[in-house]
Amino acid sequence: MSKSKDKLTTEIQADFDRIALLPRTNWNHNSHYHGFLMKHIPAQCTEALDIGCGTGSFTRLLAARSDRVLALDLSPQMIRVAKERSRGFSNIDFQVADVIGWEFPTEQFDCIVSIAMLHHLPIEETLCKMKNALKSGGALVVLDLFQEEGLRDTLASALAVVVNAVLRLMKNGQLREARGVREAWVKHGEHDSYPTLSEVQRVCADVLPEAKVRKHLLWRYSVVWGKA
Repeated sequence: MSKSKDKLTTEIQADFDRIALLPRTNWNHNSHYHGFLMKHIPAQCTEALDIGCGTGSFTRLLAARSDRVLALDLSPQMIRVAKERSRGFSNIDFQVADVIGWEFPTEQFDCIVSIAMLHHLPIEETLCKMKNALKSGGALVVLDLFQEEGLRDTLASALAVVVNAVLRLMKNGQLREARGVREAWVKHGEHDSYPTLSEVQRVCADVLPEAKVRKHLLWRYSVVWGKA
């Protein structure tokens, strides 16, 4: 029998409360694509929304482009750490929130970003809410994980293992993460499931016409969409 949504949400929150307390690193699979994501953020935003902000590393980049940033995360510990690391940013409002039940405003944000969060949510429903919360001319930017399908993905994943090791050594000075870090992410992985890229493309074709869906090497895909 599958777990109830409430129980799964509680387990995911507990996972990220633990992960928030792990040692800080210079580089990870998400931060590797921060530069790419920033290229698609409007030059100047009045209001921006960061869904699943974690400890706020991308939120702080977003705050440099935005008058105000609302940053949401399910984990109270993530929000606590994000606030501590963002003390110099008066334009960020960090809030603990379960996005599944959060009431999205209508046409309020110039930019909405979600990094490694969408796979925890009902994708089609969440993208629709994000779309409706964007102002005309606003940008929706997503980075998330996908499930391999087919030989091409398998070969790309094998290459990614090598590239990951080289980058981790260069950026963090180690080939592997510390044991406690690996164990925390393995534990969280028990609650994770990912869509295939084909599934993401089908949803985007229905919900976000003309969205640019791109596969990236380090087990990530991106979605970039502008609201006409």
